[in-house]
Amino acid sequence: MDPKRILVIEDETDILEVIEYNLLREGYKVVCVSDGDEGVETARSFAPDLVLLDLMLPGLDGIEVCKRLKGDSVTGSIPIIMVTAKGEESDIVLGLGVGADDYVTKPFSPRELIARVKAVLRRGPLVGSRVGNDRVVRGEVVVDIGRHEVVVDGKNVDLTPSELRLLHLLASHPGRVFTRDQLLSRVIGGGAYVIDRNIDVHVRGVRKKLKGQSDLIETVRGVGYRFKAEEQ
Repeated sequence: MDPKRILVIEDETDILEVIEYNLLREGYKVVCVSDGDEGVETARSFAPDLVLLDLMLPGLDGIEVCKRLKGDSVTGSIPIIMVTAKGEESDIVLGLGVGADDYVTKPFSPRELIARVKAVLRRGPLVGSRVGNDRVVRGEVVVDIGRHEVVVDGKNVDLTPSELRLLHLLASHPGRVFTRDQLLSRVIGGGAYVIDRNIDVHVRGVRKKLKGQSDLIETVRGVGYRFKAEEQ
């Protein structure tokens, strides 16, 4: 099997060297660039399996790079992990909101970075808003959106249409963080007048109905929600 290909877009030389060394040690094929414009072009030619993207880049910043990559038919399905020095909630929300799949904040340990990389590569990209598999099984939770059925610990559970779509989306991408805005657009849709806290209400409803499995839906403070990643 060919090694996974990773593109690193980072302008701080010392951090870039640490990232490259640890990725190479794990057996990945790595290409590194130091500015956003070159990163966009390299992503198109290198066709990586994953992009590690610093948000604080000179010139074309990481948010704009993410927008361009996700808006391009050639690179749109490539998973992106943002690297932010600040660790501020606003940066994380903004990055996830324009399509990033995960984030890591500086300073980070090599072990944490590699764990995030492996997790994102394992679950693959999120393409568009529609999930291909109508039936999702996560442990004792079975979600069948086509039949509008949810089974928890062997028992049928009644969910509203919005709750069903919310649970199905989260369960289809364990470990992936979704912002409230992303959940609103995919679960409720953009046609209705909604506020971000509507999602909190739906999440509370789903958790209550999941009963003993309620901890599978995790809150990422200041960002949004995710379905608990599967243990390997």
